[in-house]
Amino acid sequence: MNVDLESLSRDELQKLVADAQKALRTVDARRMAEAKRAAEQAAKEYGFSLEDVMTAGPKGSKSAPKYANPADPSQTWTGRGRKPNWLIEALDEGKSLEDMAL
Repeated sequence: MNVDLESLSRDELQKLVADAQKALRTVDARRMAEAKRAAEQAAKEYGFSLEDVMTAGPKGSKSAPKYANPADPSQTWTGRGRKPNWLIEALDEGKSLEDMAL
């Protein structure tokens, strides 16, 4: 597509830009629908729906707490990831993990 942009008026250029943006939105919507269908098909091959796959995962599976702060039982730790400050301080004071186990 060769368009002589120099020969177009300001209004014609603005219309061309608006038409191009509309076309891009249409292409994006079509590709998004195609991607969704492909993802649904892939999930189906494993015996799941796309919704099942999207709602499951690491964020949905939290571990139960294994340790609690004796001074404030609402502060807990699962034993995974970085140790919380209250636990580090208790260990520095000579307490053991077993002292804070639930």
